Amino acid sequence: MKPFIESQALKKSTQFLSISLLLVGCSGLFAQTIQTQAQADLQNVAQLSASATVEVQQDLLTIAMSTMRDGSDSAAVQNQLRVALEAALDEAKKTAQPGLMEVRTGNFSLYPRYAKDGKINGWRGTIEVLLEGRDFPRITAAAGKMQTLTLGQVGFALSREARARVEGEAQAQAIAGFKTKAAQVAESFGFSSYSLREVNINANDQGPARPRMLAMAAKSVTSDAPIPAEAGNSTVIVDVSGSVQMK
Repeated sequence: MKPFIESQALKKSTQFLSISLLLVGCSGLFAQTIQTQAQADLQNVAQLSASATVEVQQDLLTIAMSTMRDGSDSAAVQNQLRVALEAALDEAKKTAQPGLMEVRTGNFSLYPRYAKDGKINGWRGTIEVLLEGRDFPRITAAAGKMQTLTLGQVGFALSREARARVEGEAQAQAIAGFKTKAAQVAESFGFSSYSLREVNINANDQGPARPRMLAMAAKSVTSDAPIPAEAGNSTVIVDVSGSVQMK
């Protein structure tokens, strides 16, 4: 009886080994088929890129108005800053309008002034009011009337709405350029058409080489005349890259 059992066990073991070898063989054949198919898919593939550039005038103006106070008593300095700030805000809010001109407070600081012996001998503080919007004449006129503050900086940028619109234009141009180039490349290699395999789209906003910021903190605004301001241009670039299967 025992030899029969051992014979049956050996038979089953042999069958299991045969099945395992068959599975391994099938697995290897399947992997080889996949690899062959992948290599075939990589044939007649072209890597391409195209870009489009749109230049647009900056439509967002920011003017920073600020002032500094100095004194021996911190409470007195802080009160002087508060009075100057309230007067500036009252004047600016007369012409403020959402979207056209927004008014908000900026940096505020109050810090001690030290003598040569290391002891505090006074206090110095600064405040800032920011005017921002798309109505340049309104903003520059309001800044010129803020008599308690001096002009700090003038900066220009693209609004989110303008950036989205310009990026859309540049993207459409870049995609059209990519498609044209893909068709030309396919035709040059003797193919009649192509299909898109993958594509990447990147957009960036390049302002002027130097930001158009006018530092004039030492110059006081002493009249109601609008502050001169001239916007520059921003360049929006969209790059499209990817690969196509030529057919």
